[in-house]
Amino acid sequence: MYLDESGNHDLKKIDPNYPVFVLGGVIVDESYAETVMEEEVNEFKMSWFGSTSPVLHTADITRNRLEFEILKDRKTRERFLDDLNGLMRRLEYSVVSAVVQKDRLRGRFYRRLDLYSLSFEFLLEVFHDEVRRVRGRGEIVAERREPEFDKRLNDNWDWHLKRGAGEISGSQIRRRIKELNLRPKADNIAGLQIADLVVTPIGRHVAGKPDREDFEIVKSKLLNGGSDDARGLIVLP
Repeated sequence: MYLDESGNHDLKKIDPNYPVFVLGGVIVDESYAETVMEEEVNEFKMSWFGSTSPVLHTADITRNRLEFEILKDRKTRERFLDDLNGLMRRLEYSVVSAVVQKDRLRGRFYRRLDLYSLSFEFLLEVFHDEVRRVRGRGEIVAERREPEFDKRLNDNWDWHLKRGAGEISGSQIRRRIKELNLRPKADNIAGLQIADLVVTPIGRHVAGKPDREDFEIVKSKLLNGGSDDARGLIVLP
């Protein structure tokens, strides 16, 4: 499972234009991710930039930054997004996501909630069940970022290895999920880039913003069915 987030998990900071925190990602077969997914993402980047080095990152695409400055031209942006949506549609993966509607959490009790831990527990339980269903072992891959972020994620991982998640025990998690692997952005991993591309459309949808084609694609990829109540998407509260 490749993991990413969208929005701020701090309840003291609520952006009225985007009052949600999204933790989500994609579940994909390891061999497929390392071959077909990597190849298709690299082919897409070669066709647009003549290089595989650019990292597909929603914030950079939205703001026309770095290699994506070419998207300032409206027609170029339209063609790029059409091609990107085509890539997202044809790749094989399942989307899982937990969304917290921060503006609906009020009072002193809610301010003490760890939104990251709450969201991570849901994803961990779902991923465990998927790995068990195929009688395999899985790995969680996330992008290495600031030390504070990495520590929070590692602490959550260690806590759940001891205490479990939902209805599954820590020993069951250890049996089915071999590790949490933090990788630097420079590694340019296709699975992490796909995870980045799926979380923002989910956040926009839950925040009540107009849906775009990318959300319809993400919705069709939700684990166990393409509907808002599929197991792959939980909205809290």
